[in-house]
Amino acid sequence: MANTPQSKKRARQNERRYEINKARRSRIRTHLRRVEEAISSGDQAAAKEALQAAQPELMKGVSKGVYHQNTASRKLSRLSHRVKALGQ
Repeated sequence: MANTPQSKKRARQNERRYEINKARRSRIRTHLRRVEEAISSGDQAAAKEALQAAQPELMKGVSKGVYHQNTASRKLSRLSHRVKALGQ
């Protein structure tokens, strides 16, 4: 348990950051799920559109420290390959 004023303040800050980061992660997952659903339906146009909407959200998560740059790049790369494969 936090005893010093500094540790109590850090605990409060951590709680706030946790809620903010949780909301960001949830929003990113929602966008990624929309891409996955469009891919599974086989609609390349919808998948492409969903991917274009998901990309800035994922990169915003990187800049805010929710995801690592390599993780986001890997996710985008794999999704874009799958979207591209729909057209073939």
